[in-house]
Amino acid sequence: MLGTFDRAAAQRGYQVYRQVCASCHGLKHVRYQYLQKIGFSKAQVKAIAAEYQVRDGPDDEGEMYDRPGKPSDTFVGPYKNKKAAQAANNGSYPPDLSLITKARAGGADYLYALLTGYQELPPANVDLVPGKYYNPYFPGGQIAMAPPLLEGVVTYDDGTVATPKQMAHDVTTFLAWASEPELEQRRRLGIQWLIFLSIFTIVCYLLKRSYWKIIKKKSSNS
Repeated sequence: MLGTFDRAAAQRGYQVYRQVCASCHGLKHVRYQYLQKIGFSKAQVKAIAAEYQVRDGPDDEGEMYDRPGKPSDTFVGPYKNKKAAQAANNGSYPPDLSLITKARAGGADYLYALLTGYQELPPANVDLVPGKYYNPYFPGGQIAMAPPLLEGVVTYDDGTVATPKQMAHDVTTFLAWASEPELEQRRRLGIQWLIFLSIFTIVCYLLKRSYWKIIKKKSSNS
């Protein structure tokens, strides 16, 4: 109940998402300003958001326009719509990752297993469809996404060695946080309420004893 996210791992995970995953997968339910919760400064968040163009409007003339992103904007996705995403991926739709660790059985453990579970050759009894990759952790064992976390695909800013397993751990941590960016705050609030209710219960019990003591005394005198 008092646990927190590993902020260093979450920041590295954001780097993996940004450099590897964001080309296909969106985070449409996450706002850039939430990145401050895992240690990014306001200036960093503002700079990150400004790198993207956001469709806005209408303006005074009734026209839509593009503007640099702001911290209050949600993450800009890689595609304009679902059809565009499918057209760019041979008919497959890359799911949004905002709630991926909540939407899959096994949560973060499943995601880590999937990212590290690719096998070069399928078992002899599996007829691999052309364009698919064998991964026993994906339903049906065949997935359209190529192994994304290859050696050397990311160089971490903090000097951590970016092995495939390290990258899988970090991006899983980031996506677990992204699915519940308010989790730590909710836990703290829950603990505060438990403490308050415990004290309140004790006070109520003492008041109850005090009142009943008076009532019993009056009853005995009468």
